[in-house]
Amino acid sequence: MNDYRAGVRLVEVRRCGIVESVHTGHVVVVDASGQVRRRAGHPDGTFFARSALKPLQALGMLRAGWRPDDDGDLALACASHVGSAMHRERIAAALTSAGLDEDDLGCPPELPMGTAEQRAHLAAGLGPSRLAMNCSGKHAAMLRTCLVNGWATATYLDPAHPLQQALAATVAESCAEPVAETAVDGCGAPLFGVSLTGVARAYSRLATATGGPEQAVVAAMQAHPALVEGHAEAVTRLLRAVPGLVAKDGAEGVFAASLPDGTGVAVKVDDGAARAAEAVMAQVLRELGVRADVLDELVAAPVLGGGVPVGEVRALRLP
Repeated sequence: MNDYRAGVRLVEVRRCGIVESVHTGHVVVVDASGQVRRRAGHPDGTFFARSALKPLQALGMLRAGWRPDDDGDLALACASHVGSAMHRERIAAALTSAGLDEDDLGCPPELPMGTAEQRAHLAAGLGPSRLAMNCSGKHAAMLRTCLVNGWATATYLDPAHPLQQALAATVAESCAEPVAETAVDGCGAPLFGVSLTGVARAYSRLATATGGPEQAVVAAMQAHPALVEGHAEAVTRLLRAVPGLVAKDGAEGVFAASLPDGTGVAVKVDDGAARAAEAVMAQVLRELGVRADVLDELVAAPVLGGGVPVGEVRALRLP
């Protein structure tokens, strides 16, 4: 990871017609065969794709024998949820059905990630909890996968644990490349370093699956976009607006998506800005011929001055 190279100019922030900031980064687009069709920056370096890997981890858990209670349960395993009561209650129910509880989760206690959800949480007199942590759905699924296989639950976050070994193997197979680095994600789970090109290929494979656990992951995310994140977040809006799309973002400016024809896209913004990653993904999808109002909204977000728009955060056309 020490050889990180900065990418190309992808987003400009203009205030009153003056460029105030720029975001640089990396983009790759592959076709259904996995061939690279467009690229910007250095997408073949090693990156931590963060929560964009969750659908692949969910795939690995299904392959290891986990059987979710329903599609919503599976969608939550892929989620970076905002911590609403809806999310927390469903995850608590999934734990209870397996004889587990919140204390079995290895993710740290946190307040809900969503602003409105956090306000409601605090107004109800609630504090940080493991259920409210945005990765709790993934962790609940990890624990249940351990139970199915008779694996230890207390050590399920150890990279040497059979669960994590199985998930690393799934990520490597899906990306068609070995895991180059293993680190610790914000939720405490092992995090696998791969290239953006590998991530784009993995999403392409998800989109073109005609059955099995891959198609189950895609169907769950598409059926329950509000469980995957929330109601107003970019991923949720894209899943709702673009038929057949598979999409998931991650911390530090990562965004991955695929279209029904097997086109896979992966984005990484150098400075980790989510606003830039959303804009770049929307721009790439537009350049690929996708039409939806949400893309126009994400490509150019307003910059405010005195409460009124005086500029915009706008993605540039790919070089």
